[in-house]
Amino acid sequence: MLKLHYNLEKVSMGLVVAIIVAASIGGIVEIAPLFRIDETVQLPEDLRPNTPLELAGREIFIREGCYACHSQMVRSLGDELDRYGPYSLAAESAYDHPMLWGSKRTGPDLARLGEKYSDDWHVAHLIDPRAVVPASIMPAYPWLMRPLDTGLLRDGLATLARLGVPYDEAQIAAAPADALAQSRPDSTEAEGFIERWGEEIALRDFDGDPARLTEMDALVAYLQSLGRLTDAPYRLMAAEEGAQ
Repeated sequence: MLKLHYNLEKVSMGLVVAIIVAASIGGIVEIAPLFRIDETVQLPEDLRPNTPLELAGREIFIREGCYACHSQMVRSLGDELDRYGPYSLAAESAYDHPMLWGSKRTGPDLARLGEKYSDDWHVAHLIDPRAVVPASIMPAYPWLMRPLDTGLLRDGLATLARLGVPYDEAQIAAAPADALAQSRPDSTEAEGFIERWGEEIALRDFDGDPARLTEMDALVAYLQSLGRLTDAPYRLMAAEEGAQ
């Protein structure tokens, strides 16, 4: 076998062909299941898409490279279930473009982070991580207290709607106003937000400064939504535990 490989390396075109064949087989194995994903992945009835403010926070999460150190994928291993909670389901990421499962864990997995810590904790942690976790190696993000630009939110929701995310016309049209309303529960716009998005979604000032809408508001709103877009993983884990 080694001799065959050695001889193949001496024939450059043969090696190129062999690489193409091997890569093609691997590509087909990975891509083929995607053609039947609608049959194999069933969306939970209670799955909701991100609100405009959460979506803005998700874009900031990507922009700042947070995904490079934090995965959003709990594996079905005992120690991970004990630490993080129910393992991740493909259906949870059905509305994610791009999905942020990942495998890199310089920091902990965030798939079940939502409502685990208070908003104040997240704000303090993002501004100065070591003030909250002394051993943390996470960089500080004090600039997130700057105003949030909502100018592209309407276009962002419209684009995702074309990709199959169930945003309706009213939600798309009101995206900038709803981003502001989600962080101001006492505002006149809050009632419209509830009508479009429901009463179960967090409606509060996230960054501790109700006078303005900031990138911190958006990022904390997104972090608090992680693992909270559907109860399906928790129901499935409870059913599996009950069957044992």
